[in-house]
Amino acid sequence: MSTVRGRGGHEESAADTARATSDAPSGHSGRSSGHSGRSSGHSGRSSGHSGRSSGHSARAAIALRRLAAVCAVTARAAPGTLLLHIALSLLVSALPLATAWLMKLVMDDLASGAPGTLLLPGTAMACLGVTAVVASQAMRYARAELDRRVGLEMQDRLFAAVDGFVGLGKFENPHFLDRLRLAQQAGHETATHVAESILGVVRAGATIGGFLGSLLLVSPVMAGILLVAGVPVLWSEVALARRRARMLWEVGPVERREFFYADLLSSVEAAKEVRLFGIGPFLRDRMLMERRTANAAKRAMNRREIAVQTGLGGLAALVSGGGLLWAVLAARGGALSVGDVTMFVAAIAGVQGALASLAGDAAQGQQTLLMFDHYTAVTQATSDLPVADRPRPLPTLRHGIELRDVWFRYSPDLPWVLRGVDLHIPQGRALALVGLNGAGKSTLVKLLCRFYDPTHGAILWDGVDIRDVDPARLRERVGAVFQDYMQYDMTAAENIALGDLTVLTDGERSHERMRQAAQRAGIDRQLAELPRGYDTLLTRMFFTAEDKGNPETGVVLSGGQWQRLALARAFLRDACTRRELMILDEPSAGLDAEAEHEIHASLRSERNTRTSLLISHRLSALRDADIIVVLKDGRVAERGNHTLLMAAGGEYARLFTLQAGGYQLSAEESPVAPEEAV
Repeated sequence: MSTVRGRGGHEESAADTARATSDAPSGHSGRSSGHSGRSSGHSGRSSGHSGRSSGHSARAAIALRRLAAVCAVTARAAPGTLLLHIALSLLVSALPLATAWLMKLVMDDLASGAPGTLLLPGTAMACLGVTAVVASQAMRYARAELDRRVGLEMQDRLFAAVDGFVGLGKFENPHFLDRLRLAQQAGHETATHVAESILGVVRAGATIGGFLGSLLLVSPVMAGILLVAGVPVLWSEVALARRRARMLWEVGPVERREFFYADLLSSVEAAKEVRLFGIGPFLRDRMLMERRTANAAKRAMNRREIAVQTGLGGLAALVSGGGLLWAVLAARGGALSVGDVTMFVAAIAGVQGALASLAGDAAQGQQTLLMFDHYTAVTQATSDLPVADRPRPLPTLRHGIELRDVWFRYSPDLPWVLRGVDLHIPQGRALALVGLNGAGKSTLVKLLCRFYDPTHGAILWDGVDIRDVDPARLRERVGAVFQDYMQYDMTAAENIALGDLTVLTDGERSHERMRQAAQRAGIDRQLAELPRGYDTLLTRMFFTAEDKGNPETGVVLSGGQWQRLALARAFLRDACTRRELMILDEPSAGLDAEAEHEIHASLRSERNTRTSLLISHRLSALRDADIIVVLKDGRVAERGNHTLLMAAGGEYARLFTLQAGGYQLSAEESPVAPEEAV
């Protein structure tokens, strides 16, 4: 039953409240309801006004906070350059007014027939011209330098924040990926665009103020008309900026799909299938369809902008034409001098130009500040995984790792992936996970690495909940080769060194450690024979200037070689850290039979006294594991060693028999001699 809270703090049921209302005398209640209806009408109207005003004030407060944040980033990144840019902007804004006044003096002197006085204003105008050129170029350089420094600062802050997300939840969220793309765009442009917009507004304001002050001396009426004419320009440009920012947000997913199809058409990995299946035209049509959708949204925005700005341009032309006609008639009647008319024409042009600049800069600043929201949403986002304020130390693994009633799903609207998993991985033993695709094996690996937390239940490392431990300290104890291992477009040495970056600063000793890891993975000989040995770039995507024309500087490894390189990376981490848990998710999926045998022999010796978690669809590679666990529909269906599970005749025995049957000759088959097969 729903309840309401009374004034005294007691809970009353909705039914009790209804009874209390119905027990009131009908006449009085009718009159009181009439009064209350009228009063509620007044209060509704007043609340509407207050709601609108509070909405405007809230938006203004948000805009000011955005502006303060951007200014703080800019000032912190390049304080000296910012001050220089401000000084040059103020100087440049004063030059048009000074030039207009000098032109007025020159024209008045010419009209008076006293050309001898032209030397001083003429010289001053020449000096102003030189100053304008030098100041404009200096301001251009200051703007570019501000761009570079602020861009570096914002990019550093953005990717420091991205690197600070300790889990995978945000990276597997399409909404966050849209924000991240827009944040990257904002990081390149926002701060300098906002700074330039602010300075543009200051320049335009100074120009308008100066010219309006001059116009007040000639005609206060025309000064007022020009000022009022600028209000709708500013309002409409700000409204257009908001709409433009909303449009960019809405087309984000569309452009992401377009980039996806474009990447498929141009990527090395997809090139074989695209050509084999002839799906290039299909992908191109999809790409162009997304592009047309984005273009339609941008086209509608452009049409709206043109319509608004054309109307505003017409208004500006009417004001300028009317002002010029008035000035000419006034000069004809002797009310204005020739210099006054010249000054008036310059003022009209200057104010109109400054108003347009002011509107454009204000709109650009508004749009950029709205884009800055995406940047702050990423840089100020809370961690995707909670980290304890005072993390517990992670003990040396002596007993094992326990999964206690672990349930997990990726979001509340998605089905359960793990359902009440209870599992114990004893220290120093090898546990193998078996199951069909989608059984939850890789998800369980993500939980053990703490890329996600269980939705329910706990994972204990020698009795310590891993949620109470610093994730970085946990991962120092874990080595892994993932099914979707990375192929880094770096040198072979760097690909291995990523397992422990300290080897990059360890001189000759580091090279020896990398070679030992490569030898354990069976890839040392192939790497040593590359054109530049371990320093060979493992990509053909980019070269340095000295590499130009030398195709052997970059090579592409085979899938099996990349897999061995990933193993070498894990072995290096094992040698450099106190790795106590080794996770091998399909470590030999891309290898031939001989290489697979060698790798498993090596891994077998590696895990003699190590705690290991093994995952493979090749069950023959798992039969020597100490414990084999079968996952089915997110639950533990069977557990035991190979002999026990085969004797039980359950799911493991069925899968193993199916797989083994492919390698055995049936009773009806007999070996065929090579000459008979011809």
